[in-house]
Amino acid sequence: MDVPCASLSSFAGIVISWVKEIRYLGVYISQSRTFKCSLSNNRKAFYRSANAILGKIGGIASEEVVLQLVESKCISSLLYGLEACALTKSELSSLDFTVNRFFMKLFRTGNIEVVKNCQACFEFSSPSILWAERMKKFEAKYIACDRTFIHYCHCMNWLY
Repeated sequence: MDVPCASLSSFAGIVISWVKEIRYLGVYISQSRTFKCSLSNNRKAFYRSANAILGKIGGIASEEVVLQLVESKCISSLLYGLEACALTKSELSSLDFTVNRFFMKLFRTGNIEVVKNCQACFEFSSPSILWAERMKKFEAKYIACDRTFIHYCHCMNWLY
């Protein structure tokens, strides 16, 4: 059962309100018992940029060109800041589903097997695989960092 939290006040006497979601450095952090990032804004940014690409060159350019643009311009907005978040399997599936829906639109199909074949043919990695790679790089950077706090977090197994 959720219990309302007590109000917080700053040194200037301003009351800081509790919110369900906050944006910090472009990452949306959701209200939760554990650290959790919201994926909805990342998905919106992906669809917005992917649809802009399709709208401008979708009928003119080849699928290979469209996918190269999507990979270089849109995937980064889908995965922005998520390497710092421990995502669940369902959240990773949600990211993969976003890209699969785009493939369905691009190749005019509703068959997931066709989508998987197209992704394999074009060597298009799924967001869940890209996220895992980014997470490993992120963790390696901070383990190698010479800051005491980072080392303490790693020793306490707080970093994933």
